[in-house]
Amino acid sequence: MTGLYKRILVPLDGSVTAAAGLEHALRLGKDQGATLCLLHVVHDYLEQDGLRGTVRSEDLLRALRARGERILGDAEARAKAAGVTARTDTVDIATGPVGEAIVEYLKIWPADLIVLGTHGRRGLRRLVLGSDAEFVVRTTPVPVLLIRGPAPG
Repeated sequence: MTGLYKRILVPLDGSVTAAAGLEHALRLGKDQGATLCLLHVVHDYLEQDGLRGTVRSEDLLRALRARGERILGDAEARAKAAGVTARTDTVDIATGPVGEAIVEYLKIWPADLIVLGTHGRRGLRRLVLGSDAEFVVRTTPVPVLLIRGPAPG
């Protein structure tokens, strides 16, 4: 029997909160008979070098991509161990919020649901640090399941 959700997008950044989202997505994917798309967004941070203005750090970009490959490899192995079908993908962005890249990715891989780990920040910390989860919830055309990570400490 298949469920309501056949395609579940799971953004991963290597954080504890993303891991909590993945665990929930794996249980949901198994229950629903869904395919998961494990997505990692590489934010191409730019550096100020004082002479040429803003430049890309190719070494940093390579390191970020390698980290993303490890994150996705580990997540894919967890999905396989759980008996859940999963695919992986990486998106590079140069500017803008990661949440925007997640929402845009739905044009490439239309999902029925996004499962997203969240820090659950409130107040000034959310305002200062931003919230990719909030951006996704406000702008996506599909349902979003937010999974709060473990409490600090």
